[in-house]
Amino acid sequence: MSVLDAIPAPSSRRLAAKVTNDAIRQIRGGHPWVFDGSIVSVAGGSGSGGSGSGGSGAGGGAAGDLAVVFDNDRQFVAIGLYDPTSPIRIRILHQGKPTTIDGAWWSTKIAAAIERRKPVLSAGDTTGYRVIHGENDGLSGLVLDRYADTYVLKLYTAAWLPYLQTLLPILEEQLHPTTIVVRFSRDVAGQQLFGLREGAALIGEAPTEPVLFREHGLTFESDVLHGQKTGHFLDQRDNRSKVRPLAKGGRVLDLFSCTGGFSVSAAAGGAASVHSVDLSSAALETATRNMQHNAFIKNIQQCKHTTQAADAFEVMQTYGKQERKFDMVIVDPPSFARKNADHDRALHAYRRLTRLALDLVVDGGILVQSSCSSRVTTDEFYDGVHAAAASTDHRISEMLRTGHAADHPIGFAEGAYLKTIFVRVHDRPINRHL
Repeated sequence: MSVLDAIPAPSSRRLAAKVTNDAIRQIRGGHPWVFDGSIVSVAGGSGSGGSGSGGSGAGGGAAGDLAVVFDNDRQFVAIGLYDPTSPIRIRILHQGKPTTIDGAWWSTKIAAAIERRKPVLSAGDTTGYRVIHGENDGLSGLVLDRYADTYVLKLYTAAWLPYLQTLLPILEEQLHPTTIVVRFSRDVAGQQLFGLREGAALIGEAPTEPVLFREHGLTFESDVLHGQKTGHFLDQRDNRSKVRPLAKGGRVLDLFSCTGGFSVSAAAGGAASVHSVDLSSAALETATRNMQHNAFIKNIQQCKHTTQAADAFEVMQTYGKQERKFDMVIVDPPSFARKNADHDRALHAYRRLTRLALDLVVDGGILVQSSCSSRVTTDEFYDGVHAAAASTDHRISEMLRTGHAADHPIGFAEGAYLKTIFVRVHDRPINRHL
């Protein structure tokens, strides 16, 4: 018996959704979400078969029903997946001219996503990357990550459940996976999943130990069943590669190090020492194992690697008072702005991190700082780093700005979240005339 047998097949009915004029403008502009507050009425579902106001799931629509959005002239605008329990009520699959969402459509969409990943594979010796990046690949709420021959399918809406029986044969044909396991976002995990469990194998057997994969010639492990995200932070792969040659001979401090992606890359680049700091002792244990997975590399054998389970802000303050210095400081914090109300607090936190970090960098050393908050714009983040530096005893000169890697394409404004800046740090000269 398949783990999917209890999941209802997609409904043949189509919901008719009327939305606000502003929502129509956004859809035609390429935005993939229609929020509950933008729904004027939904009709055509089972049950009442009537229409109702936004936020109610009116018309009896179920998660996974296809909803057709019409304008005021009853002309087709878009079609998407309906989810009556989510604030994102409709996830747009296609907009423009009417189209049929069937097996051929899904197959073409997935093939296009796979084609976009060719630059990742051509970069060499990499078997860990994102295959489908949700909205940004036109498949809103669905993420597929590869770790060698094991794939993790993460769902951010229950609307995808009825389509798994259709999608899995397509994924199997195009990717030839040994295993595909399913993961759920926090919101989806609390819903009716028809007996489907977090970490269940949809194809093959669920792994009983971490999966080893390659990233630019380095070996890492991924806990695909219980690890954060899908088991590894794949989006920073290219930035880790850029750190590698810059770390040669230096003392490196890796803050918010998690499972040690930057730490291992710095060590492989010839860092004399790497100190990994994270609040999670379990993550640091993985970082230590990731170092061990690469112990055959001479640079890593010679690098002194230490770990510290602690709050990064507190560590930075303590090291600053101790006047402890490093040749490179890497600051890769979690998102500080998960909702719009967090915006100002997040900006303050990033600027504070910059000030604290600069005090720990030797004259001529390097600071690498990232933001993964989509609600903090690229300009706000970079301007904040410069503004924070201007308020310290240090001056900075930019070396590099980076954004998204090829496997994390940007398909709409909110899809742009990752930004990283590499700067050279110099002490300001003392004005001896004061």
